[in-house]
Amino acid sequence: MKISVKDLKRKLLTDQTNKTHIQLFRYFFTGGAAFIVDFSSLFFLTYFLGIYYLVSAAIAFVFGLIINYFLSISWVFNRRTINNRKIEFGAFTLIGIVGIFLNELFIWFFTENIQIYYLSSKIIAAVIILFWNFFARKYALFR
Repeated sequence: MKISVKDLKRKLLTDQTNKTHIQLFRYFFTGGAAFIVDFSSLFFLTYFLGIYYLVSAAIAFVFGLIINYFLSISWVFNRRTINNRKIEFGAFTLIGIVGIFLNELFIWFFTENIQIYYLSSKIIAAVIILFWNFFARKYALFR
């Protein structure tokens, strides 16, 4: 069976889906948008405002978390386990708190122990945490 480019685009980008591989594909873009907000906020808060990089990283992570939530519920995941948006956002945030902890841990470890520049440490942490966030949210909130 041959699939047209138009059908492929529709399946990957617009149709609602419960297929994990398509959701993960979309989550890379969602995570990418959240990462841009997170990373640029980290840089701005640390470089221009002089806030300690670990404090900046936590604040910036929250900005990215908010972007991630709205893109996830509108584009990535179409099934919800929790119908109440406030409770759902709370659970989404709890998963994000684990993500903040991991973010801080990885950034601190790579920056302080391996002597990697804090923005490079952030990139490494973001790649690792992307998978934690996706699978934890998919199986806890959007089955």
